[in-house]
Amino acid sequence: MTDATTGTFAPTPDERRRSADRDASGPVLAADGTPLKISLARALRRQKIRALLLIAPLLLFILLTFIVPIGQMLLRSVGNEIVSATIPRTVVALEDWEFGEDPPGEPVFEALYEDMLEATEAKIHTRLGSRLNYEMSGMSSLFRKTNERRLGGFEEGVPYSEQFAEIDEDWLDPEVWFTIQSNSDTITAGYFLAAVDLQRTPEGIEPVAGFQQIYVKLFIRTLILSVTITFTCLLLGYPIAYLLATLPARSANLLLILVLLPFWTSLLVRTSAWKVLLQQQGVINDTLVWIGLVGDDGRLALINNATGTVIAMTHILLPFMILPLYSVMKTISPSYVRAAKSLGATDFTAFRRVYFPQSVPGIGAGAILVFILAIGYYITPELVGGTDGTFISNRIYYHISTSLNWGLAAALASILLAVVLVLYWVYDRLVGIDNVKLG
Repeated sequence: MTDATTGTFAPTPDERRRSADRDASGPVLAADGTPLKISLARALRRQKIRALLLIAPLLLFILLTFIVPIGQMLLRSVGNEIVSATIPRTVVALEDWEFGEDPPGEPVFEALYEDMLEATEAKIHTRLGSRLNYEMSGMSSLFRKTNERRLGGFEEGVPYSEQFAEIDEDWLDPEVWFTIQSNSDTITAGYFLAAVDLQRTPEGIEPVAGFQQIYVKLFIRTLILSVTITFTCLLLGYPIAYLLATLPARSANLLLILVLLPFWTSLLVRTSAWKVLLQQQGVINDTLVWIGLVGDDGRLALINNATGTVIAMTHILLPFMILPLYSVMKTISPSYVRAAKSLGATDFTAFRRVYFPQSVPGIGAGAILVFILAIGYYITPELVGGTDGTFISNRIYYHISTSLNWGLAAALASILLAVVLVLYWVYDRLVGIDNVKLG
């Protein structure tokens, strides 16, 4: 009702009674006497803490084995502390020097002498030559030869430049000093430049010599072969998955065991077996000669090339395509295809317009899985790829284990990671990652 004096709505008797009851009773309490609102907030907070503790081991595992290594890889691909930490005086003295026909002045040679003495005493002089040798061939031997001549034997009063030149005339080469100067910053883009076949020269950034341009070619080859392997696995795996999904359970389980059988065999053993099968005097070529498809002098080159890589890796990665397809196809009801046929569709039309669209999520899941695994493989391409079938991952492994150029290896790995992320983004834009299902 409306109050005549104020013109506002006055509470009814029932509303006044309920309000009085609330004022008398106070807030709703839990069983332990705590207000219900506070008790519910505490219970929710305990539930969140319990859930966090349950997933904490997984988060810690991901942090230590995935996030931290990737972060270290990214830092190593641009880190360049060796030069400035080993010869700090020389780096400062070279700041005002400009590349030309003449080497730097006497103060730079004196600074190098003092730095080399301290580096030799600290036993860190060898890493400097190794680091600069990545940029200019011969730098490692130059520093090693200089150290072997015992820098402590320099004579006082004789110019340091002359004494360095007596050890090796390369110390008067301006390109040597330009290499030191251009790699004296603690952060460098040199590794990334080398990863795309570029180099820093006194004239600017230029391509490396033709015979040294290998990394861009390897990146392109890796992408092409990975796509080829993924497509080949799809062509071979789709019919097998369809057969597994449509057969009776007893027969399907038996075939599924055969699909999983390669997982019970070592990867190295499977790859070595393909070397025996694919070589020119191997089983496959012998069979082709025996049935008359090829002559004995025209045996096929199936090993140590891209063909061998595609064949071996298709066999290895085929289960990773079949299993996602099978799990999705198993959820497709056969009644959909029967309904399409009852409406007059042919077998091909029913498959194309009814069954195949429903299996696309499985195709997406299998394709992503196979492609990601293929693009990072290095054991199989190393054993059967030869010079034409190796991947960029083989070069990364080489720099980590043999040349010990970890900076270049990290740069190559970073570029490969960026390429995969870009392709993933393109796939998400075109297909939609939400449409990918594993059954």
